[in-house]
Amino acid sequence: MTPVPRFGWLFAYDWDRLALDAIERDAGMARFDHAGFDLFSFPSNAALVGFDLERFADKQAARGRRLGWQGVLSHHEQFGALAAALVAEKLGLPGATPESVLAAQHKLHARQVLQAVAPEANVASRELPTQYGEPIPDGLPYPSFVKPVKAAFSVLARRVDSRDELQAHTRFGRRELWVIRRLVEPFERVCRARLPQAGSAHRMLLEDPVPAHAAQYNLDGWVQDGQVHALGVVDAIMYPGTQAFMRWEHPSRASSAVQQRALDVARRFLGAIGYRHGFFNLEFFHDAASDRLTVIECNPRLASQFADLYRRVQGVDAHAMAVALARGESPDLAPRCEPTAGVAASLVYRTFDPLLASPPQPDAAARSRFAAQHPLGLLFGFPKQGHSLARDFKWTGSHRYAIVHLGAADRDELRHQAERASALFGWPAPYSDHSGEHAPAAAPTADWRNRFTPPLGAS
Repeated sequence: MTPVPRFGWLFAYDWDRLALDAIERDAGMARFDHAGFDLFSFPSNAALVGFDLERFADKQAARGRRLGWQGVLSHHEQFGALAAALVAEKLGLPGATPESVLAAQHKLHARQVLQAVAPEANVASRELPTQYGEPIPDGLPYPSFVKPVKAAFSVLARRVDSRDELQAHTRFGRRELWVIRRLVEPFERVCRARLPQAGSAHRMLLEDPVPAHAAQYNLDGWVQDGQVHALGVVDAIMYPGTQAFMRWEHPSRASSAVQQRALDVARRFLGAIGYRHGFFNLEFFHDAASDRLTVIECNPRLASQFADLYRRVQGVDAHAMAVALARGESPDLAPRCEPTAGVAASLVYRTFDPLLASPPQPDAAARSRFAAQHPLGLLFGFPKQGHSLARDFKWTGSHRYAIVHLGAADRDELRHQAERASALFGWPAPYSDHSGEHAPAAAPTADWRNRFTPPLGAS
């Protein structure tokens, strides 16, 4: 009997953990050895104290040699993607180079690369010339979009319209500074050694904002032997008047021409930073009025939250594809499944008022009713309190307390299902769209259950 191949999977939580458990249990195609810690739960996140990426990678490489790993991977933005690249390098396994991961995740350096290879898709950016909490100098342009050079989950990223707003946004308390420095320093140490030309990640940058009406999208794909392939595009829909995600939907309403342009930009950028192996996620805006496409950022990993949407609509298992790629095989050979929906969404539940109590998490009875009414639905709760909750409002402007995944035959039915599921929990359904936010979507074809949406293309 052929032994089941073993892989290292670093920092796997939520969507990743569900998908990996299914691969082990149902497909039997791999066994995963896990490592890492959850940044969003205590006491797991106590491991942040003294965390060092190189030491962590050395330990996992030794473990991989002992257990005979055939691949190592991670879709975790803050630490996992870089850690997996370091471990793969140490073990001689397929993977992205650490330098290419650093180049993508260092947002100021990435802007400079993008300006060189795809200036039409870039926005003007500049370093904020202060340390955390120092007085903001006069003469900076407003409005501006401010963000950390290294961060994840849109932390501390927001539009500021004046010097006073920027000063308030970058003034941190002792506890906040402790967290920020420990989130950035592991990346900083590796970056100083492997990509020193990028400069320090312990700073923030300013970008020219895009028009508020520009639609936002995510292009997901992978690179193998330097060849860039597209998996698909997911639409990002925001809570009105905010930059907070309200839901993601697939398939995309973006035209095929816009999707192809995004793929072309991804090819140029990924080629320039030397990212030749692994999944990627390109976030971009498209302003329909000017027909301008601009890159938000390019993440050197799969956006694992969207994998379930691709599975429902396209019948492709992006996690199984990532396992194949980590082994050096073609992701196209990964097992497929039967599509279950014509459209799918990741619904994000938020509260924006820090003075109001966060809605309660569903009890066992509500969860059982949800499972009965939506047998394919997924529910993730993110309860927070105390300093962690306060930091959510300061750093992101809202508190994300839950996410629900649903699929349906068409968008009208999807909204109906979302409203029904939300009512079970006493939550407002995330469907307060701006009028005219998107052009009307075409109805799905009658035979959607047998439809596979092919990749956009490969170079």
